[in-house]
Amino acid sequence: MTTIAHRSFRQIHLDFHTGPAIPAVGDLFDAEQFADTLAASKVDSVTLFAKCHHGHIYHETKSPARHPSLSRPLLEEQIAALRARNIRTPIYLSVQCDEFAANSHPEWIAVNPDGTHAGRKPLSNEFFSWQILDMASPYVDYLGDQIVEVLEKFCPVDGLFLDMCWDQPSVSIWAKERMKAWNLDPESAEDRADYARRLSHHYMERYAASVAKWQKGVPIWFNSRPLIRLREEARFLQHIEVEALPTGQWGYAYLPMHIRYAKTLGLPLFGMTGRFHKSWADFGGLRTTPSLLYDCAQALAHGAGCSIGDQLHPSGRLDKPAYEVIGSVYRHVEKCEPWVKGAKFPKEIAVLYCDPATHVLADLAHEGVMRALTQLHYQFVFIPPDGQWEDYPVVVIPETIERCDALEARLSAYRENEGSVLSEDLRGEPSPFSCTYLRFKADARGKLPAIDHAFYEQGVRLEAAKSDEVLAEIVEPYFERSWRHFCSHAQTPAKLDASAYAAALVRNKQAVFAVPVFRAYAKHANLPCRQLISAALARLLPEPCIQVDGPSYLDTVLADQPGRRIVHLLSFIPQKRTATMEMVEEAVPARNLRFDLKVDFSVRRISLQPEDLDIPFTAIEGRVHFLLDWMEGHQMIVAEA
Repeated sequence: MTTIAHRSFRQIHLDFHTGPAIPAVGDLFDAEQFADTLAASKVDSVTLFAKCHHGHIYHETKSPARHPSLSRPLLEEQIAALRARNIRTPIYLSVQCDEFAANSHPEWIAVNPDGTHAGRKPLSNEFFSWQILDMASPYVDYLGDQIVEVLEKFCPVDGLFLDMCWDQPSVSIWAKERMKAWNLDPESAEDRADYARRLSHHYMERYAASVAKWQKGVPIWFNSRPLIRLREEARFLQHIEVEALPTGQWGYAYLPMHIRYAKTLGLPLFGMTGRFHKSWADFGGLRTTPSLLYDCAQALAHGAGCSIGDQLHPSGRLDKPAYEVIGSVYRHVEKCEPWVKGAKFPKEIAVLYCDPATHVLADLAHEGVMRALTQLHYQFVFIPPDGQWEDYPVVVIPETIERCDALEARLSAYRENEGSVLSEDLRGEPSPFSCTYLRFKADARGKLPAIDHAFYEQGVRLEAAKSDEVLAEIVEPYFERSWRHFCSHAQTPAKLDASAYAAALVRNKQAVFAVPVFRAYAKHANLPCRQLISAALARLLPEPCIQVDGPSYLDTVLADQPGRRIVHLLSFIPQKRTATMEMVEEAVPARNLRFDLKVDFSVRRISLQPEDLDIPFTAIEGRVHFLLDWMEGHQMIVAEA
């Protein structure tokens, strides 16, 4: 894997979507105060707005799209003040959302198959609802001219952030002409989707080439793209920004899942969160310091820079109390950077990743894998089936992965080379029961009580060979619950004797599950699912990178630098404080932690960072053992040669 080199680690994404009815835009902007506030908060990069979703421009221009009440050359003044303090200034332009262009040229709006316009309806004021422009229409030239104007005025630029770049189907006159040229049928939903993806690549390539004529090597990020496309679209990119405001629509599971997909590409990476209590443009909403620290620590643990979203008040004044919170987090980030820069990651488990657009259960399966493996302290990444996963000791195959001949051939060769496979193989005879029971073998049960544990999803019937090690048997209920016969309030109780079928077994360095444990763990959070995974991995990977005797809520992420192995510890617990929102109000202490860390060098010192405190340790045959009495929030333990 290539070494990740960042230009910055402490970024602000400074939204400025300002409607035309807002008066006196920028009147109270003070360039020195603005830059001083950001510098004091340890910010080293600020994404600034040239054009927002309203379609308004915030620099000097002859275009009628300039915000009607903008009182000054705001972007020019922002850039000058920040550059004077060596703070980078990438520039933002909205792509498919442009209210000014949509209102001026309604014929440029993307058209749904039923003839309605895509996006915001005429009388709608819904949250995050905008009119959507058609990138096959002349709007693509209109936006191209706006990008060139930015380059004319501000070159050399520190980067371009082009937002709202998803694949947008359309049956406008321009879209139908383009589909005809590409031999695609507008009446076919599949062809419309294919067209939308190809059109996105078409304008991405066009804009990247246009920018390169002005300035070589400009970092361009096309936001809102499906992350599954990153490998295909890496040719347009020099870095990746994973947008995930956990108290918005993303939730706390999104970043730890998707950053483990993105980081395998070896590009500089940002984890983007927001300072808002909820989501973007939550004026007056401010998250707690521990919650922002949690997001940033997640990014750091995976070698990523941090990006915190804010929105500048229309007057041009920053919210100083918000920057006291941001500053407290970024001061910690700055102290941690020496142990993050140039990080590589140990290869332990590769989880085959399914495009969520192609399988309805993909997100559930990914979440179940992420939660179980994180809580078990394994090191893992997500890789698509056609990616390079053979150099990981263990490959996990969730139920959502299509078992085609090409994949089976690769897996066979992988096993011959001593690779181990954990597979949810649900291709057999379906169980007639929607709920069965797991009866663990004694040496696979862990700390679970010795009862028959309910499994709340349907599996398949799997018979073990004599040479197989069965981890858990299936105990079937007396009958499937129906209106004809049922027992008590919920599922039918288990029979006294186990069936002839295995729930999970190990066969020649291959663990086979006959039940969908990952989906079930994501839906039900029942510990027997996690224990089944733990028992299988203990047999496939007897010497993991790290073993932790500590709470399951403690995230443990390993990274490597020359002569160092770094253990990131994150101790936070998102709590469901409303029906739909998880919150982090405080960091959570973790106590009496015991670590067993695998190393490939002779360890001279183990220290707690960034405090630089020595930790006593013992070293035995390539592993080091040490204790940590107490930690809270984010800490790093560094083993040094």
